[in-house]
Formats: sequence, C-alpha cells, structure tokens
Amino acid sequence: MGATTIGALIGGAIDAMSGDDSAADGALYGAITANVLKLVLPVAFTYVIGWGVLKGVETLGDAISEKVKS
Repeated sequence: MGATTIGALIGGAIDAMSGDDSAADGALYGAITANVLKLVLPVAFTYVIGWGVLKGVETLGDAISEKVKS
C-alpha cells in the first residue's frame, strides 16, 4: 500500500471515531497530509544533514587553523 492509501485509511478511521458524519472528509485530509509529508520530510532531513556537515567542516577548519597558528 502506498503512503497516500495508508494516510487515507488512518484519516478515515480517526474521523469515523467521532461518529458525526462519514469518514470521507477524514480520508481526504489523511491522503493530503500523507502526500505533503512525502515531500516535506525528505527535504527537512536533507537540510538537517547538510547543516550538520557544514558545521562539522567549520569546526574542523577552526581546529586546523588553530594548529597552524601554534
């Protein structure tokens, strides 16, 4: 099953628990949320990894420049 289908199933199940109406609107919100997360999470993860690498390179550069000055 794809993430969209699983999101729709979870959203529909959560919406159906209230018992007010059909689960269709919850399924729609779940599917939309799943698709947004499929885009946002990899971008955020890539940003965090890149930021960590840049900070590591900066720290390493500072350490090397301190060694050269000594």
